[in-house]
Amino acid sequence: MIRTGAKAVGFTLPAKPGEPVDVGAHIGSRPVVLLFFPLAFSPVCTDEMCAFRDDWSAWETLGAKVYGISIDSPFVAAKFRAELGIPFPVLSDFNKQVAASYGALHEDLKGMKGVTKRAAFVVGRDGKVAYAWVSDNPGVQVDFDAIKAAVGG
Repeated sequence: MIRTGAKAVGFTLPAKPGEPVDVGAHIGSRPVVLLFFPLAFSPVCTDEMCAFRDDWSAWETLGAKVYGISIDSPFVAAKFRAELGIPFPVLSDFNKQVAASYGALHEDLKGMKGVTKRAAFVVGRDGKVAYAWVSDNPGVQVDFDAIKAAVGG
């Protein structure tokens, strides 16, 4: 697992089929928020993404680049983003490499193998992880205030 103080790992994932997003290009230049979530359209994940959407002006004011990341296919990630009107990229880690490298992958979640854990990472302007939180319980929501504090701090 990537911990607070570690250098963040850059990566590229698709936001929709054929549309790669280079997250690494923003690491070290502005605050980056990585929101790993188990599955699109599930209740807690929908609530999480909508909370960020509904408070979007605050995240813009902080200058944060926000990314949602799940193991859903690029087709599902794009549909989830479009249907909910999410103003930031929702990326598909379908091959599970990024979630695994960040320590945010369940081996087995209620019989489903390789589902993303609910996790949040904030990477500071220095390229180091300023905040790292990973939950084994998919029903636990992220701490929105702690993430904001890490971005603003």
